[in-house]
Amino acid sequence: MTKKQENETSKELGMDNKKTSGKSGKLKISVSAIRKGEKKTEGKRSNTRRRANNHSNNHSNDHSKRRRPAAQDLLKDLKQKQRADEARLDQESKVAKHEYKKSLNKAEASESKPVVKKVESAEKPAETAAEAPKVRGPKILKPSPARLKQNQANSEKPAAKPSSSRRPSSRPSFTEAPMPENKEGRRRKSGKPGRKGQNSYANQGRGANSDRSQQRKRKNKKHQSAPQVKKQVTQRKDRPLPESFEYEVGMNAQDLGKILHREPAEIVKKLFMLGIMINQNQSLDKGTIELLAADYGIEAVEKVHEDISDIDNIFAQEMEESKNSENQVVRPPVVTIMGHVDHGKTTLLDRLRHTRVSEHEAGGITQNIGAYQVRINDRLITFLDTPGHAAFSSMRARGAEITDIVVLIVAADDGVMPQTIEAIDHAKSAGVPIIVAINKMDRPGANPAHVTEQLMQYELIPENYGGSTIFVNISAKTGMGIDELLENIILEADMLELKADPKQKAIGTVIEARLSRGRGPVADVLIQQGTLRVGDPIVVGDTFGRVRTMTNDKGHQVKKATPSMPVEITGLNDVPESADKLVVFADEKTARAVGEARAQQSLQKQRENVQHVTLDNLFDTMKRESMKSVDIVLKADVQGSAEALAQSFQKIDVEGVRVNIIHSGVGAINESDVTLASASNALIIGFNVRPTATAKSQAAQEGVDIRLYSIIYKAIDDVKAAMQGMLEPTYEEKVIGNLTVRETWKVSKIGTIAGAFVDNGYVTRESGIRVIRDGVVKYDGKVASLRRFKDDVKEVKAGFDCGLTIENFNDIKEGDELEAYEMQEVKPG
Repeated sequence: MTKKQENETSKELGMDNKKTSGKSGKLKISVSAIRKGEKKTEGKRSNTRRRANNHSNNHSNDHSKRRRPAAQDLLKDLKQKQRADEARLDQESKVAKHEYKKSLNKAEASESKPVVKKVESAEKPAETAAEAPKVRGPKILKPSPARLKQNQANSEKPAAKPSSSRRPSSRPSFTEAPMPENKEGRRRKSGKPGRKGQNSYANQGRGANSDRSQQRKRKNKKHQSAPQVKKQVTQRKDRPLPESFEYEVGMNAQDLGKILHREPAEIVKKLFMLGIMINQNQSLDKGTIELLAADYGIEAVEKVHEDISDIDNIFAQEMEESKNSENQVVRPPVVTIMGHVDHGKTTLLDRLRHTRVSEHEAGGITQNIGAYQVRINDRLITFLDTPGHAAFSSMRARGAEITDIVVLIVAADDGVMPQTIEAIDHAKSAGVPIIVAINKMDRPGANPAHVTEQLMQYELIPENYGGSTIFVNISAKTGMGIDELLENIILEADMLELKADPKQKAIGTVIEARLSRGRGPVADVLIQQGTLRVGDPIVVGDTFGRVRTMTNDKGHQVKKATPSMPVEITGLNDVPESADKLVVFADEKTARAVGEARAQQSLQKQRENVQHVTLDNLFDTMKRESMKSVDIVLKADVQGSAEALAQSFQKIDVEGVRVNIIHSGVGAINESDVTLASASNALIIGFNVRPTATAKSQAAQEGVDIRLYSIIYKAIDDVKAAMQGMLEPTYEEKVIGNLTVRETWKVSKIGTIAGAFVDNGYVTRESGIRVIRDGVVKYDGKVASLRRFKDDVKEVKAGFDCGLTIENFNDIKEGDELEAYEMQEVKPG
């Protein structure tokens, strides 16, 4: 044992007192003494525990020995009593049931006999039950609620004489009989019959003559003996006949029965008496319905259906409603600029809009109607620019129909020309005021007095001479007199008091329509009344749809278009015709039905438009059949141009030859056009469009001639020369290469540089170039510069990249197609 352990043991035993013993002052003790002390203490503790346990055990055993005989005797007595009670209760319940059945049988026997006898015998079971000694414990049965109510009612009522129709009033009571207990001393559960483990005791001994079966038999007897009341059939009220009624052809007897308040069988019978054999579901014609109404002595009126497909009538009604509306507001005037070719109409609009429109037109001539809005002193004016060529006379007529004021442009150095006279006639037929603008006053040979004298011959007398026509001397190039012209336009609009109702449904007129590859059918529309919104279901001519997008004249998308506002709309199912009416309907379903009906009517008219031979036109028909015809397939960029070209070709007067337009449409020349031309041996004329690659190769294989034009009078002249047999081959255009723009760069001093890839052929520095976007020619010019990397080159062949610029054109975009061509001389055949 170490010193440390000795110190710890000494601390545990309380021996750590500082007692001085000898010199060191430490207590010395041996290990054996410590161990002897531990054994003594452990022995004492164990002895005390054993004594305590023995004492408690002895005490409990004595107590149990004293109490055990008394508890066992009590338990035996209790079990004997329970067995005796169970046997007695079983015996009493059997006796009670037997007595109850006997009483029920006697009651039934007494009901069958006329005289009731032995009433006292029915009362005996009750007396015996009453005399039986009361037993404490659970009751044997729980009577049903119906029996409790009956017992209460019998106890409240006074005692009546027994009769054959009554059951015995005194019945044995089982409420005092105790219920047997199970081994655990609990009552048995009496739930609904049929449940698992429920009411098993009550179901013992049940058969055909049990209580429940007897109750069911009596209940069934009551139901069978009760008289069944039949429901009376509801008879229809006899309503009087109406004085008159509206009918539709095709109604049957059931429909007429509802209107006349009569049974369909009665109507069938009446028609049978009149000699008409029908059934209830057979449709009746007009004469049969009127004959039936005459037999009843009432008036029959046929119902008139409004033709919703007649949008011209709807257009006129909307115009009349807007004139009588209380929500009218002042609208901007619609001004149409008319005049001869190159008299300065587009230059005037260019001055007003501060743009250069005429530079983008082929030959400086406007090829389709353009609509623009100009703001002048917080007042809006809508301008329509109509083409000046004679071929567009129909387009000018449409412009005059939708316009409020006509500005007639006459060149001061040129005077009145044929197209000027046509413009005057169109404006007078439309009944709109004319403002004469004598243009090109900056020219040295300008003579406005001579122009005024010429116009006076056509009843255009200036105000200075006592007339009512406004004359203004202007110069569209320098801007002279422009402000005076605009003031006169606003003054004339104020005198006309132009108003519109922006709250009604929109109506308008198509200015121009075309087919776009990415957007589908596109129509330029001028709103005349109401407000057109994005999502409105519309019918335009023979087409229908829902307004998908709207774009104004500045190229911005708008959500709504107010009166006198020109917009470009998309969302139609087909390309409409120019001058078609636009009408907004309540829902898309109605718009679709109207559009399809109008398309069907248009197709039927085209089929009926075949001219049949009569005695009056026999000679003309024979002459026409003997004539030679030039079959043409016509494709243009917009609908107006195609229509104008077709009319111009048909007006060409060449003896012995006529033009037959077998197909006219908008968009690029495709394979179906080439197939039609090949089958009909026709010529394809494209105006501002180009054939697709497959159509071009197909035309080369089948030998179909495709002529492409960008100026209308050149196409007319070529067709006329071909008809006269005077077409002298001079120069022919030959396509030498096709390029695709892959990237563009804008340089301030040079312009837009196009990085292109030569797909096929080649391109030279002297060749002409066309910019084609979505199958439509955007520009036709010449190559300004041609480079390969940093070097100027004369020619780039297929499979190589190049950079080029186009003269006077910078609107080049990625994805544009470039067509390189050369003019080659063709020797006359």
